[in-house]
Amino acid sequence: MPTRKFSSQVKVFKALGHETRLFIVDELSRGERCVCELTKMVGADISTISKHLSQLREAGIIASDKRGMQVYYRLLTPCVLQLFSCVKGVYSHPPCECSESNPG
Repeated sequence: MPTRKFSSQVKVFKALGHETRLFIVDELSRGERCVCELTKMVGADISTISKHLSQLREAGIIASDKRGMQVYYRLLTPCVLQLFSCVKGVYSHPPCECSESNPG
């Protein structure tokens, strides 16, 4: 039975569960960006990008800072980049052949 113990982890995984949000995290790992820059990079409208940014912010992955008319975002948890490397590692190994699938 799932417990509340994992609710914060689930929120982070859900926030990272979209290609656009992964792209945004990757871009923010290189330095802060304003919404206008991210909108141009992704090629989507500002409301779509704002929704993605909101989900990442609510999960605690990024933070925002309003300066004048622009909002700038920065990566709060660079450790998520280690997760990126881990996932790449999963796909670099051949699939496991479990003994259950090979009755002997």
